[in-house]
Parts: sequence; C-alpha cells; structure tokens
Amino acid sequence: MRLHIAADHAGYDLKQHLVQFLTTKGHEVIDHGAHELDPLDDYPAFCISAGEAVVSEPGSLGIVIGGSGNGEQIAANKVAGVRAVLAWSLETAKLGRQHNDANVIAVGGRMHSLEDSTSFVEAFIAESFSGDERHQRRIDQLADYESKRA
Repeated sequence: MRLHIAADHAGYDLKQHLVQFLTTKGHEVIDHGAHELDPLDDYPAFCISAGEAVVSEPGSLGIVIGGSGNGEQIAANKVAGVRAVLAWSLETAKLGRQHNDANVIAVGGRMHSLEDSTSFVEAFIAESFSGDERHQRRIDQLADYESKRA
C-alpha cells in the first residue's frame, strides 16, 4: 500500500521509525517532511502536503504525527477529501477506518510509547471501511457540506 507520512519536530523520531518499519512490511512510504529535526518547524505544510497526496491517489492512506496529533489532524482535515482521525488507542484507530472511512491517521508522538503508536498505525492500515449504510450516509453528508463550502 502507498502511505503518505508527515511530521513536525515533535513527531520526527516516530516518523523516522515508521518509515523504516512500514517499508520493511512492504509498504511504499512517501515522506512529506520534516526531512530534518528542526525544533522551530511548523506542521501545517507537512500535513497538508500529505493530505493532498492522499486525496490525489485514491486507495492510499496518510499518517500525520506531532506532539499530540491534534494540530496535525486539524491541518490534514483542511484538505478537501481528507477524513483524518486522531488515534489514541487501538479501538479509535480501527473505528476511524470502520465507521468513518478515514484516509489519514493522526498520532501524538509525545502521547504514546513507540510500540503503542506503531500498533495504532498498523491497526489503521489493516482495517477497512465497514460499508454500513448508516456510516456511508454520514460520510456523504460531510462530503456534501465540504463541496458546498468550496
């Protein structure tokens, strides 16, 4: 699977780990930055770039990482067509895919251990959308609102 990943300084170490880990699992990982550890960098451009790439490549997924994951999720969700969820447990990672057909996961690099963060990303990638009518109906309502705003 093609995965687009981005992080600021607070998520840099986790991003570096995930790029290597996911590549060894056979995924094609595209790194949207940060490409060096800079404590003064800002996450929006990195997360927006990853979100735009996900939308332009249907079937791909995105991973955005920061200190808490909150700002990164917000930034990714500014891209029309992105449905980013903040994962803080295995269940929230899986439900984001099952119920929301999320295409981007946000993770707080300072909130969880390396092992837990990796497990959230793995669960997100492995899960699929349930296709339940009630979930699709809600996604369609959001997409309709998004298209009218544009």
